[in-house]
Amino acid sequence: MNQIKIDSLIEQRVKTTPQNVKESNEALFYATMNLPAAAKHCGMTHKEMKMTFQEYLKYHPPTYQME
Repeated sequence: MNQIKIDSLIEQRVKTTPQNVKESNEALFYATMNLPAAAKHCGMTHKEMKMTFQEYLKYHPPTYQME
């Protein structure tokens, strides 16, 4: 009988580093990643990622111009 190892079902936690957070924020800014994927990429919860991205938006102006 085939048995499933419990360790293979649990995802390893990603360590939050400044580089991972920067990559996630830029991916959200340019819409190449959605919020759940960005949060998972840098090891944060959705709420933490939202708060971090809100801070990112304060210091990075839009890259488009509206007429």
